Amino acid sequence: MKTAKKQPFFFQLVSITASATAIVAAMIIARSDWAADGAAGEKSTADQSVTQNDIKDKAAPEKQASSGGIQSAADRNIAAGPFQPTWESLEQNYHCPDWFRDAKFGIWAHWTAQCVPERGDWYARKMYLPGDPDYKDHLQRYGHPSEFGFKDIDNLWHAENWDPEKLMQLYKAAGAKYFVALANHHDNFDCYDSKYHDWNSVRVGPHKDIVGTWAKVARENGLRFGVSNHSAHAWHWFQVAYGYDPDGPMAGVRYDGFLTKADGKGKWWEGLDPQELYTGQNMVLPAGLTTAQEVNAWHEQNDRKWTEEPPPDNPGFVNSWFLRCQDLIDKYHPDLIYFDDTELPLGQTGLDITAHYYNANSAWHGGNLEAVLTAKKLQPAHRAAVVEDYERGFSDTIQPEPWQTCSCIGQWHYNRTLFEHHSYKNVGQVLRMLVDIVSKNGNLLLSIPVRGDGTIDDDEVAFLHGMADWMAINGEGIFGSRPWKVFGEGPTQISGGMFNEGKVKYTAADLRFTTKDGALYVFALGVPTDDIAVKALGRSSATTQPVSKIKLLGSDAPITWDQADDALTIHKPNQFSSQDVVAFKIDFQ
Repeated sequence: MKTAKKQPFFFQLVSITASATAIVAAMIIARSDWAADGAAGEKSTADQSVTQNDIKDKAAPEKQASSGGIQSAADRNIAAGPFQPTWESLEQNYHCPDWFRDAKFGIWAHWTAQCVPERGDWYARKMYLPGDPDYKDHLQRYGHPSEFGFKDIDNLWHAENWDPEKLMQLYKAAGAKYFVALANHHDNFDCYDSKYHDWNSVRVGPHKDIVGTWAKVARENGLRFGVSNHSAHAWHWFQVAYGYDPDGPMAGVRYDGFLTKADGKGKWWEGLDPQELYTGQNMVLPAGLTTAQEVNAWHEQNDRKWTEEPPPDNPGFVNSWFLRCQDLIDKYHPDLIYFDDTELPLGQTGLDITAHYYNANSAWHGGNLEAVLTAKKLQPAHRAAVVEDYERGFSDTIQPEPWQTCSCIGQWHYNRTLFEHHSYKNVGQVLRMLVDIVSKNGNLLLSIPVRGDGTIDDDEVAFLHGMADWMAINGEGIFGSRPWKVFGEGPTQISGGMFNEGKVKYTAADLRFTTKDGALYVFALGVPTDDIAVKALGRSSATTQPVSKIKLLGSDAPITWDQADDALTIHKPNQFSSQDVVAFKIDFQ
């Protein structure tokens, strides 16, 4: 069942058709009614319930604050340059910069207040879903979501033990050539000194410019710097904050999504408007549902649906999103922007911000485009316009355009249980992914989850040290390399696409190839127990070349081989210099 769309509580970025005094007065009156309805302990369940007509009546005054529509490209201050906000212009003018093609490996801090509870992904949504384990945990640890919502979790994020320089040195040693900081997630909180959004990490929580600090430290360590922006989905993803318990002692009491700026008087969030954080009433759970199953089914069928379309009745959100993202770009000059979106976010607005970013980036670099912008599930024609990202997935072939896989050693947001059970991906798993991806013209962006206090755990530190050990020996076959004539060979078949990384089990017979400076690098995705047969270099193979020298990376021991019609056979050395994945360098005559 769908409720009718409501005009949202929204704020500064669209024209006002009624006087500001009248609007504020209406909001205060409306909120006072909600406060009366929510005096829970002394009322019966029936008295606490909110009807659908109540929602309509209380939303009506705020409709005046959202008149006007989504701004056009002509109305936006898009940087001048060759890129116009159309797919055709982006396709014709974009080329992926060499720095990204050379880098191959980046590390990501997917770090927000959702890491504070240490329960993993999507806490800011699941804490509002009755019956969900995160809802139950939140109720026990923090209180009812009508009184202690995610805005209050934002305020608990202090980053008090964060040492970005120490972390960056670990990331760099592990082989990262670029670093990506999360700028905002679906929880709609900006982790930077945001000019257009009061719910940001300088004003709330850490009271630090998280993105600005990461950018400074990454660049001082010689890494390219990127940001990830996930907030285009906040308008539907965060509508759970407008829900309620369907049963129990707080049945019908709406969660803190209905709080307004006036309710903050005398509280820690005085002067802040929860409607700006929770995005307004775009898709409100209808009153009258009586079971958690009904509530969660409604959310799944309505606000959980993934869409890149702008909210139909909330132009203020879209206009604000553009300004916030433009501010992020202009303030921090990122080398890379990661959009957590299918194609581009929010319709035409996504094209507008991409054109602005490409033109601005070119201007920063004297007319040379150094920008990378990633998006997901691209139409084939659009792969020339942006870099395609495969979330937790693979390609099954060499891609003609550079691409990226994003993955994580655990969950995106910190989950203490994974650490306690020692359940992260191990170094070998990640290395096999990396080599496969690089052999097909891709990069790997790997998230290392960060605790709310800004630290990483002992298993993560050990993982990074393991990556550093391998990179010190084998990195020459990764960094600055390009795909060879074929990506590799071996028994393991891989399906291309997203969310399939757990289905792939490599063996030592699976080989992957890269090339650099005329040499071929052959990676065995396991430690061989016998001689290595490279069929692609058999004398009768269409891809063969006569071999002059073979070297095991990390070893000075001589390597012997035979090049027959069916295969090049590399005789197994007595000892390998690396665990998990081993690499040979082959020079040709």
